[in-house]
Amino acid sequence: MPLGIRIFLVYFLFVGLAGWFVLSTVMDEIRPGVRQSTEETLVDTANLLAEILRDEVKAGRLQQGRLPQVLQAYGQRKPQAQIWGVEKTQVNHRIYVTDAKGVVLLDSSGAAVGQDYSRWNDVLRTLRGEYGARSTKEDPNDPDSSVMYVAAPIMDGAQIIGVVSVAKPNRTLQPYIERSEQRLAWLGGGLIVLGLLIGALLSWWLSAALRKLTRYAQAVSAGQRAELPSVRGGELAQLAEAIERMRTELEGKAYVERYVHTLTHELKSPLAAIRGAAELLDSEMPAPQRQRFVANIEQESARMQQLIERLLHLAQVEQRQGLEEQVAVPLHALVDSLLQAQMARIEAAGLQIENHIGAEISARGEAFLLRQALANLLDNALDFTPPGGLIRFDAEMRAGQVELRLFNQGEAIPDYALARLSERFYSLPRPGNGRKSTGLGLNFVEEVMQLHGGALHIGNVDGGVEAQ
Repeated sequence: MPLGIRIFLVYFLFVGLAGWFVLSTVMDEIRPGVRQSTEETLVDTANLLAEILRDEVKAGRLQQGRLPQVLQAYGQRKPQAQIWGVEKTQVNHRIYVTDAKGVVLLDSSGAAVGQDYSRWNDVLRTLRGEYGARSTKEDPNDPDSSVMYVAAPIMDGAQIIGVVSVAKPNRTLQPYIERSEQRLAWLGGGLIVLGLLIGALLSWWLSAALRKLTRYAQAVSAGQRAELPSVRGGELAQLAEAIERMRTELEGKAYVERYVHTLTHELKSPLAAIRGAAELLDSEMPAPQRQRFVANIEQESARMQQLIERLLHLAQVEQRQGLEEQVAVPLHALVDSLLQAQMARIEAAGLQIENHIGAEISARGEAFLLRQALANLLDNALDFTPPGGLIRFDAEMRAGQVELRLFNQGEAIPDYALARLSERFYSLPRPGNGRKSTGLGLNFVEEVMQLHGGALHIGNVDGGVEAQ
């Protein structure tokens, strides 16, 4: 299972369980919280009524006063109130008053006047001087039919002369509870989804950064040229820098070891030839023969120097991960300057040269590297073009890239050699003298093309060979 998915699953379980626990806890607290708030309001109302009714109860004229008519008018009122999105169309309080024995003197519903309520907890506890409250179901089979009763004592000095109770059905609170639960469910669900979305983005970002580093490490291990990915975050950035330092150290050691072996192997042949010629020169021999051995030493020395120089150039290109500069390089002028530098060789062989590159075509990159690469291609073409043959340059823009072609008239490349032409130290015999080159020129060209985001292709065409 990918690391990003594992991180997301852990985050999902943590956020989901934590969100569910918090949400369920808050949901469970809504109903008792609303009822506690309502009970606190009923306490205030009951105590206010107790003070208002004290004189009437003390004088014994409660039923002869205006209070019964007031309570009846109160029960018929239509508030038409909008409370947090819930419409309230009627009042829901029930108010009854008892004497010191618990007998009902006044009932706003008119149903309990004269009844003995002394055994109900609200009246019983209040008459004892305690806090009197109860919750009673109107229908024993309906859990939502409970009514909350809160009582307050009617005092005459220190003596309790009566009790006033205020009741409110819990069903009248249900719309507010349901609305609060619904809003909380939406809000809680939204927060959980948002948390999971953030977790998914975090997992994606982390796994994407790790995938970049993995692809970079795989490319480096495969010997491919790769640019260090840009990753943000303290530990990830440090990991990327550590991988880059490790790559540099490992590549440097392996590179030096490989080139030491390569250079040693390639220098064996010219060194043996020079040493053999030098030993022979110590003996007496005719002047023409001596001159031939001296020429061999000079030729092999030049070959060694060329090999070392090309190895150095190739090493510089292979070690680079990108271009140091990118400028527009006019290709027509560049090819003209290369042809002028080789004009003596071109005229000596009587070669035909055609430069069909348009003056407006330019390639973006490092001018020095492009010049060296084209110089190697031209040098290779001059080696394999017979006297009087044709060398032709042309170029065109395709899909935003420059396609440069170099054609040289000559024999076709053998099929077995086509796939190995850019292989390091692989070279075909030159038609003129049968000697081989260092085998580094085309390898250098391929490295330069890859640095510029291109590729090198060499194949047989009608009448010769084309490199592009």
